[in-house]
Amino acid sequence: MSLETLLPKLEADDRPPPATELIALSGLAGADRGHFLDVWKTLSIQRRRDIIDMLSDLIEDNVELDFSAVFFVGLLDDDVQVRAESIKALWEYEGDDLAGILIRLLHDPEALVRAEAALGLGRCLLRAEIASRDGALVREIKAALRATFRDEAELAEVRGRAIEALGVASDDWVPDLIEDAYGSADRRLTISAVHAMGRNADGRWLPTILDEIISDDAEMRFEAATAAGAIGDEAALAALAGLAHDDDAEVQEAAIAAIGQVGGPAARSILHAIAAEHDDERVLEAVSDALAEADFIEDPLGFRMYLDKSVAEDEDEDGE
Repeated sequence: MSLETLLPKLEADDRPPPATELIALSGLAGADRGHFLDVWKTLSIQRRRDIIDMLSDLIEDNVELDFSAVFFVGLLDDDVQVRAESIKALWEYEGDDLAGILIRLLHDPEALVRAEAALGLGRCLLRAEIASRDGALVREIKAALRATFRDEAELAEVRGRAIEALGVASDDWVPDLIEDAYGSADRRLTISAVHAMGRNADGRWLPTILDEIISDDAEMRFEAATAAGAIGDEAALAALAGLAHDDDAEVQEAAIAAIGQVGGPAARSILHAIAAEHDDERVLEAVSDALAEADFIEDPLGFRMYLDKSVAEDEDEDGE
C-alpha cells in the first residue's frame, strides 16, 4: 500500500487500518514525512497510541522495517503515553540525534516519560561503552543522568532509572553512586541499585547480590538473580539453583535464565536437574532457553556444532 492511500485511512473515524498496511510508514523522509506529520496532528489520542503500539509490534517481527521517523514525531507528542512508548520503540536506534532529545525529556512534566528517557539514555551509554566511545555527547549523557540521580526532589522511580542507566558506565565514580543508591532508605532505589550492579558486571558486587537473592521481596530476588547472571560468576550457581524453585514464577524464570548466562558444565548439570524435576511446560521452556544461552556463551560462532557435524559425516563415510 502506498503512503497516499494509507494516510486517509489513518484519519478514518472507525478503527485504524490493519498493522500490515502501516508498513507504508517505514522509511519516511522528506516530503513524505511532512505529509505524515500533517495528518498525525489531526488524529485522536487513542489513534496515535494505537499506531505507535502497532508499529512497535511490527519492528519486533521484522528488523528491516524503519519507523524511526514516526517514533521521533511521537517523542514530542502531547500525550504522555505516546511519548513514553515512542522512547521504548526506539530501543535499537543508534543515531546520536536521539540522545539530545532524551536528555531534554529528562525534564518532561510526566515522571513516566522521564523514567523512560533515563532508560533510553542507558541504552545509548551501553552502545558507547561497547564501542569505547567517550566524546562530548557521552559525557553530557552521563552528567544529565548523574544530576537526575542526585536530585532528591525527583521521584525515586526516575532516580532509580537513572542509576540503572549509569550502571554500564566504567567511570570511577559510578560504583560510589551505586553504593549511595543501595544504602538509601528507599526500596525503589535499593532495587535499582542491585539492577545497576548487574549492568556494571563487576565481581565486587557479588556478595551483596547473593545477600539479596534470599530477600523477602520478590522484586528484589528477581533483580538479584538477573544481576548474578549478568556478572556470570560460578560462585552464584548454588544460590541460583535454590532460587530456581522460588514460589514466584518470574523469580524462578529469572534464576533459570541466570544459570544459563553463567554457563559451564556445572550450570548445565543444574539445568538438566531442574528439567528432570518438573513437568511444567513454562519451566521446561525456561530451561531450554537457558541451555541455548549456555551453548551460545561457550560457542558463540557455532564452531563446536560445525565440528560435531563434520565428525559425524566423516564417521558415516568411513562406515560406508
